[in-house]
Amino acid sequence: MEKAEGRNETPIMEFILLGFGNGPELQPLLFLLFLVIYIVTMGGNILIVVLVVADQHLHTPMYFFLWNLSFLDLCYSSSILPRLLSSLLTGDRTISIESCLVQLYLFAIMAATELWLLAAMSYDRYVAICHPLRYAALMNGRVCVQLVAGSWISGFLFSITAHSFVFQITFCDSKEIDHFYCDFSPMIKLSCSDTRTLELVAFTFATIGTFVPCLLTLTSYVCIITTILRIPSSTGRQKAFSTCSSHLTVVTVLYGTLIIVYVFPTNNTPKILYKISSVFYTVLTPMINPVVYCLRNKEVKKSLRKAILTFVTFRNRQRI
Repeated sequence: MEKAEGRNETPIMEFILLGFGNGPELQPLLFLLFLVIYIVTMGGNILIVVLVVADQHLHTPMYFFLWNLSFLDLCYSSSILPRLLSSLLTGDRTISIESCLVQLYLFAIMAATELWLLAAMSYDRYVAICHPLRYAALMNGRVCVQLVAGSWISGFLFSITAHSFVFQITFCDSKEIDHFYCDFSPMIKLSCSDTRTLELVAFTFATIGTFVPCLLTLTSYVCIITTILRIPSSTGRQKAFSTCSSHLTVVTVLYGTLIIVYVFPTNNTPKILYKISSVFYTVLTPMINPVVYCLRNKEVKKSLRKAILTFVTFRNRQRI
């Protein structure tokens, strides 16, 4: 085990997450901001999960994928935001090494799974637009389950393999992680072990795990856009593009921020840009997914109105 010269080699048992700074006037505002984001994220995604399960009209491949995405976003947000809210509220920024590693693993699994799930959703849109007559046969229940299961398995395997060596390293010297959650790059800088092999493995798997689903998604959308441009009527083109424009927007933002943080070298990246990019894919994306994908969709709005009407009718009967 190689140790850096001049470093305090006494192993440490906990980290300090520096978050967004020490400004006392900023902490209440950040707490309220992230609390609202977390409530909206949980409420929106739980609503989608309940609606898709309860309404038979939403039992289609597209909404099956959206149900899984909403469930994933619930887990995604809950792996980071509760700990962040607690530190902003109490001022206690310490976190044990074990808890930090658990958060790292959970976040990595959810993030990797979401990339593969978005690739599966892009394939669903490709089949719907490019092969509409064969959609029911190509996207049957068995295929949908296989695509979702494959997304979870791929995310789990990529994350576990990439971070399998983290438990074997020792942390010493500084306790301070200059981030608002336990991310790989800022945490690994506190190690007094030789991390060159670990960083190479993590970078390789992060690159593969990012670019492969990105390439699959990009290929699907190249085919989709090519097919849409061949539609003779402008109304038909607009209708076809509206079914996938939301997905394409979210994918672009998500991949853009992930590539900035994890694929490009981060030594020269300003820390504030690193944190802002991290906020986009860890906090904002799970919040806007229900709005972008479902809550402005006519079928979901109809299902929501039906659920509200049923609830109001039930309450009125209870009062009688």
